[in-house]
Amino acid sequence: MVLAVIPARYASTRFPGKPLATLGDKSMVRHVYERVQACPAVDEVIVATDDMRIQEHVSSWGGRVELTDPTHPSGTDRVAEVAARFPEASIIVNVQGDEPFIDPRQIEAVLAPFADPGVAIATLARPILEEQSLLSPNVVKVVRDARGRALYFSRHAIPFLRDVPLGQWLQAGQHLQHLGLYAYRAEVLAQLTALSPATLETAESLEQLRWLAAGYAIAVGLTDLPSIGIDTPEDLEAARRHL
Repeated sequence: MVLAVIPARYASTRFPGKPLATLGDKSMVRHVYERVQACPAVDEVIVATDDMRIQEHVSSWGGRVELTDPTHPSGTDRVAEVAARFPEASIIVNVQGDEPFIDPRQIEAVLAPFADPGVAIATLARPILEEQSLLSPNVVKVVRDARGRALYFSRHAIPFLRDVPLGQWLQAGQHLQHLGLYAYRAEVLAQLTALSPATLETAESLEQLRWLAAGYAIAVGLTDLPSIGIDTPEDLEAARRHL
């Protein structure tokens, strides 16, 4: 069974109440839920929240929702708590609650690596085509090995192309933007939440570096489909224009 969990927290520092913000005639969390539900590879979709307002909202239109411990330090911990309530689930997909334009094909792409029984964690990346994204610390970059597994994630532009002028890096086509979509085998997800924070994770503020530091391999699938996340009210206005 493939279980998709959408962590949805009300008390966001930069955008309180973000999951309930409206985009068109629906809330953001409902947009995400319905897009995930449209993926034929997913058997069940659950919203994981620590807030009664979000629980009541999701229940009002028939979505499945689970209340979680409000003290969780990350969305991964929230997802793991819900996943533990579904022992029949063998693969868990962690779908960010601020991606209202997520494409069901992206979810299929993050699940594809699990055809290899050796894959325990998977995520997605797409080619970087804009210089602003290449240079922005808010856009996470990833480099892969020959098997398509992550070597490192960074907020800096990696790899550094020593012999190529910075203005020509995009043309080299070697930079990948990490998309915050993850899938895990259920038993591995439980192990990840037991890990202590790592030095590199703290330095870059990237949770996935904790997993790499602990020796876990992360398969990185590729997609050409865009990702439009919403972190601030300004992002929401841009998303409304996009919609």
